[in-house]
Formats: sequence, C-alpha cells, structure tokens
Amino acid sequence: MGMISEFKEFISRGNVVDLAVGVVIGAAFGKIVTSLVDGIVMPAVGAFTKGASVTDWKYVLKPAQLDSAGKEVAAELAIKYGLFIQTIIDFLLIALVIFLVLKAYNRLRAPAATPAVPEDVLLLREIRDSLKK
Repeated sequence: MGMISEFKEFISRGNVVDLAVGVVIGAAFGKIVTSLVDGIVMPAVGAFTKGASVTDWKYVLKPAQLDSAGKEVAAELAIKYGLFIQTIIDFLLIALVIFLVLKAYNRLRAPAATPAVPEDVLLLREIRDSLKK
C-alpha cells in the first residue's frame, strides 16, 4: 500500500474530518467569547474598579527611566497580572458556555433505540426462568 493511498484512507476516516470541523468551530467560538469578555464582562468589572481596566493592572518592579527631556530611556519592568486574570476569565467563560451547549445538545439528542431481542434469546430466557422455579 502506497503512502498516498494510506494518507487518503487516513483522511477519509470520519474522526479526522470531525476533529478538523471541531477545531475550526472552536476557534471561531473562542473569538465570540473573547468578544463577550472584552466588550461586556470586563467593562462591567471596570465599573466596579472605578474605570480601571483589568488588563492594566500590574505590579511595577522598576519604573520607566526618563531623560531630562521627558523621553523614555528604559521601559518599566512590571508584572502584568491583570492580563493573566482576564485570560483566566476568558477560559472559564468558554468552558462554561461549551458545557452548557453540550448539556443542551445531549438533552435534545434522541435516545438510542434499544435493539430488539432475538426470539431465540427470549426463548432461552423463558427456559432459564422456568428452570429456576
């Protein structure tokens, strides 16, 4: 079997195609949730922090150095923990929305039909039950 035919067989499997679709939809969905966080959630949090953006929260280790003209000579050294907090909020919201969508999907999905029991199995069960008596 040649490499090209093996590759065709690999790609034609349903799992690979399903995974590719899932990755593309997941990336688009991530953008939607990030927009929700940036446009709605974080401004609401900013209202509680008197207008300060969470992404601007930082701990300055070494302030920026300016020359006599006020031009920045060396950039400040800071730990930007606000950006980390926003990323955590993004992740938690994405996980929550995915959980809710999957929960709704599983609820709407029709239960699998139980296969009919063959007659010979039913007959064997009747014989077993009558022997137990």
